[in-house]
Formats: sequence, C-alpha cells, structure tokens
Amino acid sequence: MAAVSMRSRSRSMELSPEEERILIRDIALAAEANSKEGDIFYLLTQRWWQHWIDYVNQDQPNNPNDVSFVSEHYDSAGSSTLKRPAGIDNSDLIYDAASADTNSGIDIHDTLLEGRDYVLLPQEVWNQLHTWYGGGPTLPRKVISSGLSQTEMAVEVYPLRLQLLVMPKGDRSIIRISKKETIAELHRSACDIFDLSMEQVCIWDYYGRRKHALMNDMDKTLDDANIQMDQDILVEVLNPVNGGLSATKGASRSYSVELIQSQGLIARELDTPYGTIGVSTRGSSCGLTGLQNLGNTCFMNSAIQCLVHTPEFARYFREDYHQEINWQNPLGMVGELALAFGELLRKLWAPGRTPVAPRPFKTKLARFAPQFSGYNQHDSQELLAFLLDGLHEDLNRVKHKPYIKSRDADGRPDEDVADEYWANHIARNDSIIVDVCQGQYKSTLVCPICNKVSVTFDPFMYLSLPLQSTTTRTMTVTVFTSDGSALPSACTVTVPKQGRCRDLIQMLSNASSVKHSEKLLLVEIQHHMIQRFLEDPLISLSTIKDDDHLAAFKVPKLANTKYLQLIHRRREQGNSDSQITSGWKPYGTPLVLPISCDDEIIGGNILMMVHKMLSPMLRTKSLEHTKISGLSSATEGSDPSLDLCSGGACTDSVVSNSANKDITSSKPVSSLELPLQLVGENNTCTDLWVGVEKAIRLASSSTSILIYVDWSQKFLEKYDTHYLENLPEVFKYGPVTKKARTEPLSLYTCLEAFLREEPLVPEDMWYCPQCKERRQASKKLDLWRLPEVLVIHLKRFSYSRSMKHKLETFVDFPIHDFDLTNYVASKKNARRQLYELYALTNHIGGMGSGHYTAHIKLLDENRWYSFDDSCVSPINEEEVKSGAAYVLFYRRVMTEDADASC
Repeated sequence: MAAVSMRSRSRSMELSPEEERILIRDIALAAEANSKEGDIFYLLTQRWWQHWIDYVNQDQPNNPNDVSFVSEHYDSAGSSTLKRPAGIDNSDLIYDAASADTNSGIDIHDTLLEGRDYVLLPQEVWNQLHTWYGGGPTLPRKVISSGLSQTEMAVEVYPLRLQLLVMPKGDRSIIRISKKETIAELHRSACDIFDLSMEQVCIWDYYGRRKHALMNDMDKTLDDANIQMDQDILVEVLNPVNGGLSATKGASRSYSVELIQSQGLIARELDTPYGTIGVSTRGSSCGLTGLQNLGNTCFMNSAIQCLVHTPEFARYFREDYHQEINWQNPLGMVGELALAFGELLRKLWAPGRTPVAPRPFKTKLARFAPQFSGYNQHDSQELLAFLLDGLHEDLNRVKHKPYIKSRDADGRPDEDVADEYWANHIARNDSIIVDVCQGQYKSTLVCPICNKVSVTFDPFMYLSLPLQSTTTRTMTVTVFTSDGSALPSACTVTVPKQGRCRDLIQMLSNASSVKHSEKLLLVEIQHHMIQRFLEDPLISLSTIKDDDHLAAFKVPKLANTKYLQLIHRRREQGNSDSQITSGWKPYGTPLVLPISCDDEIIGGNILMMVHKMLSPMLRTKSLEHTKISGLSSATEGSDPSLDLCSGGACTDSVVSNSANKDITSSKPVSSLELPLQLVGENNTCTDLWVGVEKAIRLASSSTSILIYVDWSQKFLEKYDTHYLENLPEVFKYGPVTKKARTEPLSLYTCLEAFLREEPLVPEDMWYCPQCKERRQASKKLDLWRLPEVLVIHLKRFSYSRSMKHKLETFVDFPIHDFDLTNYVASKKNARRQLYELYALTNHIGGMGSGHYTAHIKLLDENRWYSFDDSCVSPINEEEVKSGAAYVLFYRRVMTEDADASC
C-alpha cells in the first residue's frame, strides 16, 4: 500500500501546478454536468483546499473570462511561489475518530459551514486529489432530492443521527442514516445492531421520550415521517425470550451501549401521554420558561421569545382569539400557524419553568415555510418576518379584500394622501399584527431626466437599518519574547478585513515595539500544538477565524535557522508521580525559539535558551535560588547572546560556577532543572540533561526541533505558568466594555443612513410614467406613522453570489428614551415619539456557526433576563448592550410619560 502511495505521489510530482489545475477543472466540469441523485460527494477541509487553489493558481493572471472550476469561487493568490500542499488532513472537520461509534461512522462537527470550513467535491475530483496527495479521513456524502417538488438536488452533509432505545431492557445505540432511507431500512438497521428479528420488534417515533407514532409504513421515508435530528427511536421488543433479549451486538464497546433508566421508570414515562409535566408553584413568576433546542433551532427560539413577551401579543393570544382566525384567506395558513403560535405562547406563560419543546410549532413552520425545514441554522430576522406576515394573514379580520387602485399624490397635501393610503391598507389588512407592529413611511422618487416626482405612502412591519460597513477587523494575538526580556502579553490590533499576514505582522510589530534586529514569527495554536507557521506574507487573513488562537514570537533576524518548538506537558489526573512518558499530556501554549544552523547545535545551548525564555515566569522566591548546573563550561565560547543574564530581564539569576562537576551527569543538581525531552526520529525521546556537551544531529529535511517540557507539580509551584494557559481567541464576542466603545456607531446614525436620499441600484430601476422608460431615480424615505411596537433589524449580514459576510460593528442603541420625534415627517401629531427597549435578539459568532439568544425585560418585574434556549437567567441592564445585538424591539412610551418628559 505504501508503495502504491509513493508511486502516486511520484506521478503527481511530474505534473506542474498548471497541469493539476486544468485536469481537476476538466474532471469537475464533466462530473457536475452528469450529477444525479445518489451520487457521492466528499467533504474536504477548506484550509487544505485553499492551499491547493493558491498553489495551482500562483502563476495565473486574473482572467475574468476563465470559467474554470477552481477560479469560480476563489481568487488567485498572486505570483508568489507557494509550496506544494502536504497530504490531505480533514482532522479539523471531525471529532476524535478513535471514539466514533461504528454505526454513526466518523462524526463531523455539528456547526461546520460550506465555503468557510469545507468544500464539497464530486467523487471523481476527490479520487484524483486523493491519488495525488493521499491523507484523509474520507468523508463521503450522498446527493438527495429536496425542496417542495423533490426535484432539487442537495448533498446531505448531515444525515440523521438517531438514538435507538431498546425496551424493556434499556440498551441504546447511536445510528447515522439518511432521511431519504425508508422505515424498512431503519427496521433492518436496528435489528442488525441489537441482533433481533423483524418479527420481534415494533419501532416508535419516540421524540421527547414520548410515543408519537408507530412506524409501520415500511415504504415511507424518514423525512416523510418527520423524523428529526438527534431524536430518540423506541425499539419495542415483543414477547422477549426468557424475560429478556438475546445477546446483542450492541454489548460491544464500539456500539457505546449503556444502561439507561430503570424499566419501571421508563414504563411510567411511556404511560404519561404528555411526557414530563413541570411542577408549578402558587405565586411563581410566569413568562420565564425556556425553549428546548431541537437542533440548530436557537434562531427560532430567540425570535419566538421576543414575540411571546410583547405585552400586546401576550394578552391577545391568552384570550379567546379563535373568532378572529381567517379560515378562508388564501394568503394565510388556514389558521394553523396562529393556533400553533397561540398554543406555544400559552405554554410559555403557564406557571412553572420547565422548558418547552416547540416541536408542534416547528412542524407547522416546516409545512408552511419549507425554507425553515430541517435543522440547519437560519436567520432569525427572516423567520421573524415570516411569522409576523403569516400571523397577520391568519388573523386578518378582512374576509373579502376589496380591490383598490392607489392614486399618486399629484400635488395634494401629504397628510391627505397619507391618510388615503392608510385607509386603503386597513381596508384590506386589519389584524392584531397591523394594530401593534405596522407603521407607514413616505417614499419619494425623483426621475433624473424629467424631474418627475412620485410620492407614495407604504406600510412597514419593521425597519432594516444599514450598518456602516467596516473594511477592518480586530485581531488579538499573544506576543512572546524569545530572550526572556518580558512576560507574554495579548496585543489587539486593527487590520484590513481582506488583508494578508504581512498586514497583521506589521501592525503587531508597531504595537509591540519590535526592534530592527528582530522580527515577529506568527503561528496558529490548536490543541496545545503548533498547527501552522504563518510565515508566508501573502496568506489571506480570511483563513484565520475569529475563534482561532494565534501567538507571535519576537525572534532575532538570522539567515540560516531552524525553529525550536517547546511543547509543554503535564501529567494526566490520577497517575502516579513517576515520569512515564505515556502519562504526560500536552497543555498550555507551545513556545518557539530560533536556533542558528551555522554553528553546531549543542544540548547545553538549548537548555540555556529554554531557561532564559521561561525566566520571567519564575516566582520571586524561586528566582533567588536559581541555579543551572554544569552549563557555564558547556556553553563556554558559544554565542554570547545565549548568556542567561543578558537583556536585563533576569538580573537576579545566577549561573552556577560549579564547572568542576561532571558536565554529562544526568543527576539533577538544582531544583530548577526542568525535565526536557528531545523528540527524535520515530518519536523517540532523549533526556537533554544527559550529555549537555553533545551535538544534536538533525535530519536535513527537518525544519523544527521538538522538545517536551514536562511540568511536575514541583515545577508548577516554582513557575507561574498561567501566562501559558488560556490563550485568547482572535476575536471574542461578549459584552462590550466602555474602552472598546470609544467611538460607537449610534442607532440614530443608522436610522439617518436608512432615511438618506440615494439613487436606486441598477437592478431595481423605477419606471417613470412621464418618460415611459426605466430610470435610475433617486429615492428618499421618511417616517410618517410609527407603530406601538417598533421592530428594528440591524443589517449585520451581507450576501453576494459567492460570499457571505457578517458586520461586527457595535451599535450603541438607547434602552430608554429612544426619541424619534425629529425623524417623523408628519406634523399632524405634535406629541413626542418616545420608545423604550423591552427585547432584543443577539447573534454571537460567525456566519452559519453562530448562536442566537434573546434579552427580554419582564415589564411586571422591571427586570431583564437572558433567554438562551432552555436556560433563563437574570441579567443586569448594563449587560443588555453588546456587539451581538441583532433585532431590537421597542415599545412606545405611554402618552402621559411622554408629556411628563417634555
């Protein structure tokens, strides 16, 4: 097998990057032209793919007419020579493969996003790349039909993950299965796993540990049966032999079979028709009930909680609203959405705090809005817009909408025209949603050719305010010194969003005062090891994610160097104190030191360099007794820069003068002789304290020297190693401090940008009735009539044909006294337009992989709470504002309050 791999690599090395690019392009185009249901695609980590794209495109000019597969979604990396990628490494996409359940296969992380974390390659493309480069693991996925008409093709990246529970014994196993597989296939798989016959079992949809339906329609697909991700399936054994099941395959370790609850408890749970019922206490607070996350449904949960805690809706849906349901509205959902929402709202306002599973509501939602079916992450604002519109149509009091033709203003007073438009709107749309959430704005269009002015007054349900698009991003990197002159420190800089590593290194160099004789070596840390050296100045910063961890090392500029990687290890809990290599586990942040290859590399020099770099972390008491035995003579005549006390950082440190001791002695003389293990070929470890004068021989192909530092409890007490722990993320979301908000973007500024006059985009030109042609008119919006509840959407997400971006801009929004008086063009109502924030949704994280929460003020208690799926907890008002705010809910301040504030 190794010989085959070597031959494959040899053949690929004969191809130039251009030849590889053209061959893959041709294979990809042919594969995509013939794609069909049942085809296999393969996941490939985005980082490796981007490296290969840059490699094969490095000599390509930017040709807009080149429609090749590899340039369709990515830009050329420039003309800098790039190294050929190493073997394919998909390890960043998967959990620990060693612990994978053989039924579920290799599990990938649940929050991966196509185009950011991975790409999908046709089988033929994967086969060719794998032949050239080898590696893995292999992650195949099947093409299935999707959509309402089942004619759209999609790759099922996340097959259903189901937990099979066997009754009455209580065994269980996890299985991965396509949602397009039939119930019969699920039966067969369950019987194979637990060594049962088809006649022995009945299988139930056991969502929420409750029997929902007997799954006996063998030809029905799991998708049609509404089986959801991570739900339970009950395998009920009929007439078990001798009071139990036969020996199961699931008893092996690979099936992860565990004993769950006792049979009596499970039996009682099955007999309860409504599952677990929360115990309510008289006088307990209402409205503090969380929503269970059914699998990436935090976007739905956050939006629902904000609507449920809108006082007007809470009152309306807890009363008898059935008489207002419009059962015949062709634009509605025959009342089913309103009924499902009303039932969910009542559960959330019932006494008690047992989290509610919104599965019935999710089922209705998927039925009427297929775009929200399945369990992918979605935009909570898009869901909110659908809910408000759908609830309006279901509750529209107008049973027969009259046809009304709107007239242009034609010079009439704005007040008259606005009232006419609003009356026409109410004649067709009259519901609790209109009463509470709908306002009106004035839209003015001016033709740039004939100056024709068109004025209309249109309703709105929410305002989508633009954020000032930033072209920069904030990045935090921990800077280390290699000469022991300073402690590590986190450095936060601002760089171009589409910049390259050279931009980041330049900003860090300026911020950390790098000398002319020094340079910064940038590395990415993952799992306490160095994932990659970011030495290529042309590496795009877009390949560095916000949750990555970076470190930079101040090192001297040397011509011919190798890098010394210092990997910290500590003993796993529960092991004895004897130094057994298998008992040590990496932890903390690895350190990097440059070492010149022009001179002979001696063990004693390495010992001195390591001690020098770690010396700032010595605790004061230990520093007074620092001794490194036998190294003075070992390093005599070496590079003077290796002097332990140079640089002024360790003036209290002393080098022992015991030169007459045996230099090669392995017996520790000082309490500060850290155990250092040199990692050689085949991962063999050599104690560096044995023969400090011996030269270290390295393979010519080796670019790094790997050394383990084993931290026993004795040394952890002498060094303050917390500086090596908890390396900060590149960008961390959370409550924004005052220091970080020195120049915030005001919500008023966003509103002014929304109302500013600007030309229409070419794709949305206006038909001028006077010119009889489409014109790129200028458009001006003005607020005219404001609703009781004003919903404001901050447009954080932007989409293009091939890219998605999230704006991280912090918006300073008022919690109290949001005054819109001066932004309302209508002067008919002279009272002040004051609003107060009572709810908002937050989006934390990046595109696709983020998480939604809600902050809600219970008006009866005058107290804020955080709603994070099932978890509901009180928060201070100061915590409400953050850079994650996404959709804001404001209530109009009562008239008497507004008058009092004048």
